Amino acid sequence: MLEKFYIEKTCEIQGQHIAVDGQTIGREPDLKYADFVKTSFRDLALDYPKFYKMDSLSKLALLSAEYLLKGSSNTNIAIVLANQSGSMDSDIKHMNSIRDPENFFPSPATFVYTLANICAGEVSIRHNLQTENVFFVDQQYPTELIYTYTAYLLQSKRAEKVLCGWIEYFQENYKAVLYLVGRDGSRVHSVENIEVLF
Repeated sequence: MLEKFYIEKTCEIQGQHIAVDGQTIGREPDLKYADFVKTSFRDLALDYPKFYKMDSLSKLALLSAEYLLKGSSNTNIAIVLANQSGSMDSDIKHMNSIRDPENFFPSPATFVYTLANICAGEVSIRHNLQTENVFFVDQQYPTELIYTYTAYLLQSKRAEKVLCGWIEYFQENYKAVLYLVGRDGSRVHSVENIEVLF
């Protein structure tokens, strides 16, 4: 018999608006993305200076993960994420830093973020997660794939919880829809309930 799992908590960040479990946590309509994420991160009153050096995709992932994992001491949490643009925003910045042979200045600070899965790594480092993580790139959220993969991680006891979702950032356009799946809650982890989030 297959065990039932539940969507325990959700976080959505889009258009200078943050919602946790459907409730507005913050809204800063007049701020550009860079200022919005910095202000939102400061509002959490966390001492984590590394945040300010991250690329925009990692900042978005770390900020939304903070709302889901805040107060949790569980480190057996896997990460399953997806987006449409991969790390294209950082890739373009890195390409621009090496394009001109007369002004060839590759930046290690940019280069390190030229893989989409680095944002999952940043969340793992921040929360001391040493479990599996995977990052898919697709035109839209691959609901059935992520549902199946998440169920496998939980049923096989490879993780106690799974942090899943869509984390997209490209040239100031961004959207984060993250959700935590585990054994507690009232909203069943199903393809239908995942699709409602999007």
